[in-house]
Amino acid sequence: MSLVRKLLFYITNIITIIAPIALLFFPIDFFDKGESICLSVQLAGIECYACGLTKAIMHLLHFDFNGAWNFNKLSFIVFPMMGVLWVKAIYDIQGKRMPGFIGKLTYPKEA
Repeated sequence: MSLVRKLLFYITNIITIIAPIALLFFPIDFFDKGESICLSVQLAGIECYACGLTKAIMHLLHFDFNGAWNFNKLSFIVFPMMGVLWVKAIYDIQGKRMPGFIGKLTYPKEA
């Protein structure tokens, strides 16, 4: 593995591990204010499926399920998937492979 790839590997995994922990220290309504930056809202005035997802995930992190549901119902699908990626990043940074069925899904097949 080249130095650049190794550096990129560590940076992305460390950010993946630290970001949800850092978001816990922000207030629950940190992202609730302000104008939408979504291109579909800005250009066409139409909300896409991801609109409100950041706000909803922030509310889920703080256990405000009703607020998360009101912002984006898909957050209840995306949040567990992000949890799997978070655990995978912890395994990867340790140089281990994630065990079980999810480990088989998240790593490419070896030749």
